Amino acid sequence: MTALADWHRLAGTAVLLDGFHALKHALRFTAEVPLAVAVDRAAALALADDLAPDVREPLEALLTEVDEATYRTLVPRPHPTGVAALAVRPSRAANLAALAALPRTAPVVALDNPRNLGNAGAVIRLAAGFGATGVVTTGTLDPWHPTVVRGGAGLHFATAVERLDVTELPPGPVFAFDAEGDDIRDVKLPDDAVLAFGSERTGLSAELRARTDHLLALPMRPQVSSYNLATSVAMTLYHWSAGGR
Repeated sequence: MTALADWHRLAGTAVLLDGFHALKHALRFTAEVPLAVAVDRAAALALADDLAPDVREPLEALLTEVDEATYRTLVPRPHPTGVAALAVRPSRAANLAALAALPRTAPVVALDNPRNLGNAGAVIRLAAGFGATGVVTTGTLDPWHPTVVRGGAGLHFATAVERLDVTELPPGPVFAFDAEGDDIRDVKLPDDAVLAFGSERTGLSAELRARTDHLLALPMRPQVSSYNLATSVAMTLYHWSAGGR
């Protein structure tokens, strides 16, 4: 089977798009997608007619129908839509150039040593929705891991996503979040900000604290210990988008 052979040939270097919505978003943001499969091609195209008519034509040209047993060998966890695809990962050099370019019209989100793949994906989805310049991660988590891409619904292709060392953070003032920081409601976040969030368990690393220009806190009721990482990022990006004070 040509599609199966092509999949195995490409899978080692390509980005797995797991599900209809990840493929839809990748196509909308001009990802190069050499191969896409569906357990039920007609149903996938009908889904496009209902939810994403703008990508119906490229989907019709791309999708190859495979049986369910074959599909299950291609993905780590079957998606309810029965759709999967492989995309070419964006150039690291191009992403780094986008992250480093000044002036910026939107912040960069920095996740300091994140641990949860799903949380990282949710943050990338949020960043894309707000039009952030990009998302960078420090530490060992791969922001292009298939579970992160699934959590981001394919929106990695709508923003610049890279893993960097703390010393390599993009230029701009670093606003890091900690319970002991100044209330974010009293601060206007500039467009060239780097918005840094610590690990879900351990908070900000010493290295990131040393790079921080402003330590901020999100409003929180006493005795509530923390917010989910994606919730914190969403609150911060909304504050930035609304103009702060």
